Order: sequence, then structure tokens, then C-alpha cells
Amino acid sequence: MKTLIADSGSTKTDWCLAEDGKILRQIKTDGINPVFLTDEELRNAMEDVARQLEDIRPEAIHFYGAGCIPTQTERVRRALAYAFTSAGSVEAASDMLGAARGLCGRQAGIACILGTGSNSCSYDGKNMVANVSPLGFILGDEGSGAVLGKLLVGSLLKNQLAPGLKEEFLERYALTPADIIERVYRTPLPNRFLAGLSPFLAEHLDDAGVHQLVLNAFRDFLRRNVMQYDWQAHDVHFCGSIAYHYKKILAEAAASLGIRIGQTVQSPMQGLVHYHFTPPPQCRR
Repeated sequence: MKTLIADSGSTKTDWCLAEDGKILRQIKTDGINPVFLTDEELRNAMEDVARQLEDIRPEAIHFYGAGCIPTQTERVRRALAYAFTSAGSVEAASDMLGAARGLCGRQAGIACILGTGSNSCSYDGKNMVANVSPLGFILGDEGSGAVLGKLLVGSLLKNQLAPGLKEEFLERYALTPADIIERVYRTPLPNRFLAGLSPFLAEHLDDAGVHQLVLNAFRDFLRRNVMQYDWQAHDVHFCGSIAYHYKKILAEAAASLGIRIGQTVQSPMQGLVHYHFTPPPQCRR
């Protein structure tokens, strides 16, 4: 059965068409968050994917996306069914459930996303059983790209990091302090803007102040989210660009708190393909 699987975050969506566990085609599009899109915009986004897949028509679809809260999943499911009339089965669920299935498979564990935003859950091998609300980058999203960018900008503009870093940063991104204020407070999608600044941190981790800033951000994520689950009984798994590119310092933060890290991957897609093409143990013969 040809199956289309989507992992949609705040910034981008990874699409994978697979059959019998083998990947046939992979494409990337912009993030598709139903909270910020009208029904027409959702349909247009799904139709664009259908056009990119050309004459390949999936028979089943599993869409995991940021913003796919219970009040939004039916809208996403309808848009997918409209664009892909060949699909007899269409599932829309949260990106957090997708991450859990991709990272843990059918085993219990704790799954985390560290990308533009952050999220986490306790997972029983099939469903999420607990989820600490991420709250977004203003109130929460600890350890995310958006929060790392926010901490970086705040520390630089308040002269809390090593001399010279502020000037290097402003020159590198062709920004002024006034530009930053404008982008954060008066333009759409400030979380994406801030997350786009976080690579500057990765390039300066040898600076003690930068290292401590990132380490503390990951400790905050673990303390305020992961440690509300049964973390002593389960490994903690991570996916997302921030988790992947900062995995050494993430491991350092976890070790300082006695937390066991399982796998850390950039995308849960390979695990999702395995999940959807491997039957549950009781169904195997």
C-alpha cells in the first residue's frame, strides 16, 4: 500500500511516500499549521503537495503537524482528503505524537522535539499519556531555536556576553538593535526570525558564556518538562534540528541531571516509516 507520511513543524514539512516499508519519494514544503491557515489555504497547501507527487497517488495518509490540536485535526483531514481523493484512510494528529511514534516505535518512553519550538510527552507505545504544555516561545518552549535566539539577542543587547560578540553578530546578520525590536514585536512569525539566529550560538560554543547560555536553556527544558514524567524509568529520546545540531551539549545537560538519553535524530521520518509498516507484536505471525 502506498502511504504518504508528513512531519510538519513550525518552519517546514517533510513528506515521505513509501510502499512496503521502502521510501519512494521525499519532498519538503513550508510548515503547515492549521491554527494560522484558513480552510482554503490548507486545501491549497495540500493540493501543491499532490502536484509535486505528480502521478503517484497514496492510498493512506498519516499527517503529523504542529497546531494539530483536537479542534484542528478534522480541518486538516478534510483538506488532505480533498487533495488526495485516492486515499481511503487519512489520519491527522499532532507532531508530538508523530515524534513519539518515530522515536519510540511501539515501546514506552519519553519523546521530545527541539526545533523552532519545543515539546515533550510520555508515551505508552501507542498513544501519548502525558504532555506538559509547551506554551510557545514567550511563556515556554525552553530549549527551542526560538528561545535560544531570544536568549542570545537579549544577552548581546544587554552586554552579557564576551566583548566583540555583539558587533560580530550585528554585522553577520546585517541588523541593528532597532531592526531586532521591529522584527520581534511588530512583524509576523517572530519565532522563526529568532530561531534563524540560533546558529550563531552553535558557531561560538567554545566561548564560556555562550556555552553556559545553551547549557542552561537545555537544563531548563529538562527540568520544566521532562522531569514531570517518569524519567527515571525510561530513556528520553529527541528529534528536531536543535536537538541534532546541539546533541553534545544536550547530552551534557542531561547527564548533569541524571537523565538517560536514548536516540537523538534530526527527523523522526525513518522511524515513522518503520512504525506504519511494522504491525504490532500481537498481529505478527
